[in-house]
Amino acid sequence: MRQIIEDLPGSKIREVANAALGRSDVLAFWFGESDETTPDFIREAAVRSLAEGETFYSHNLGLPELREAIARYTSSLHRPVSAARIAVTSSGVNALMLAMQALVGPGDEVVAVVPVWPNLTAQPAILGARVTRLALRAEGGAWRLDLDALRKAVTPQTRVLIVNSPNNPTGWTFTRAEHEAVLTHCRTTGTWIVADEVYERIYFGGAQGICAPSFLDFAEPDDRLLVVHSFSKSFLMTGWRLGWIVSPRALEAGFAKLIEFNTSCAPVFVQRAGIAAMARSEAFVPGLAQRLRLCRDALLPRLAALPSVTVAEPDGGLYVFFRVQGQADSLALAKRLVAEAGLGLAPGAAFGSEGEGWLRWCFASRDPERLVEGAERLAAFLRL
Repeated sequence: MRQIIEDLPGSKIREVANAALGRSDVLAFWFGESDETTPDFIREAAVRSLAEGETFYSHNLGLPELREAIARYTSSLHRPVSAARIAVTSSGVNALMLAMQALVGPGDEVVAVVPVWPNLTAQPAILGARVTRLALRAEGGAWRLDLDALRKAVTPQTRVLIVNSPNNPTGWTFTRAEHEAVLTHCRTTGTWIVADEVYERIYFGGAQGICAPSFLDFAEPDDRLLVVHSFSKSFLMTGWRLGWIVSPRALEAGFAKLIEFNTSCAPVFVQRAGIAAMARSEAFVPGLAQRLRLCRDALLPRLAALPSVTVAEPDGGLYVFFRVQGQADSLALAKRLVAEAGLGLAPGAAFGSEGEGWLRWCFASRDPERLVEGAERLAAFLRL
């Protein structure tokens, strides 16, 4: 085993979840998924595909009709995108790894905006890149990006800039002005941008049904930009493992080869489910986003009211990120919450040293009363 693999940290979120094995009394909010099941119309499309015997390989880049559907969907939200720029992948995680494999090699310099889901920094490290971390700051009840610090960090020697917006775990979201400024700077330095935008439809900064700002609102088709998406969050399809990449047309053949050498293709019946999801996206996604807004608004004020809690309001995503005064070890605190309060949260340290001392609470729930009960358990724990 290569040393870099030996040195990879295990999942601290899984470590907390494992501490609750066998306990049915724990309210679990540690994983990044809703407790709603995938909609019937999506599941039924997969069942029909299997019943019709669609159990064979597809094109490396995905079924043409799915690529066309994703292109129409993306174009309806941003600037026009052709199907030739879409690569269908076996999950958003797979899309991110393919992006890294396409761009990064040993010794390359990568800058990542953090705290962030650990896969985004681990993947380039696995490939031998040097990863520089650029930290967001919590100020005045919000997370903020220091653009001047980013401009200093991203130089002509920087191969890739990694940005996740809306962000997991903080909920921080790029403004349109920040997108334009970063894209302009990376054009100057020749730096590729890998943008993880899987939470773009779960956005609370605009009217119902409007997505978060995106690099695709401004980018030219040949810009050095890869945008990664997933069906997991906005379509409640976490277990289906289906995603896509938007890339310059010149990378189409390269991604076909990379997919061949990784997974060959996404399963056809899963792609049929994706086609169904795309066909009814605007009848479903805005309502989900509204339900998630209600969940956020049920939880956030209850956390903010606790005297020892500091919390920044998330602009998008599925999470509230908060810290408890005097609690510097987030993993130990998360384990205590499981043991003593029956409350399952993700430790901020799971997202890098910048998240230490914080906790992540996934508020994606069918029943906001579960969130209220969880907040009451936290309040009782803090009063001890």
